[in-house]
Amino acid sequence: MKTYKIKITRQAREQLKAIRKYISEILMAPEAAKNTMESIKREIKTLDKMPERIKLTDEEPWRSNGIHQMHVRNYYVYFFIDEDNKRVQVTAVIFVSRDQAKQLSLMKME
Repeated sequence: MKTYKIKITRQAREQLKAIRKYISEILMAPEAAKNTMESIKREIKTLDKMPERIKLTDEEPWRSNGIHQMHVRNYYVYFFIDEDNKRVQVTAVIFVSRDQAKQLSLMKME
């Protein structure tokens, strides 16, 4: 079975920090913020094996560009698989209620 390295882009790391801050400081639920971050990170780590099991996003043109969409709690984790380098690149983490196409249009492909 192939094993992939996982890279989280700067943009995705910033989104994770913003999510944690929002839950912790705005919603005033630091324990929920911690649990949410642990869940997201745990699921991202599972992408080291068989990342192709996660469906491609329905949004175009990202689907045609091989962007996968993984649902974790109230968030979508977007990533693509770099087969040549055996790497999974996490490019965005977006709250499910947001306009996904609009948010994806801001996504940088590092």
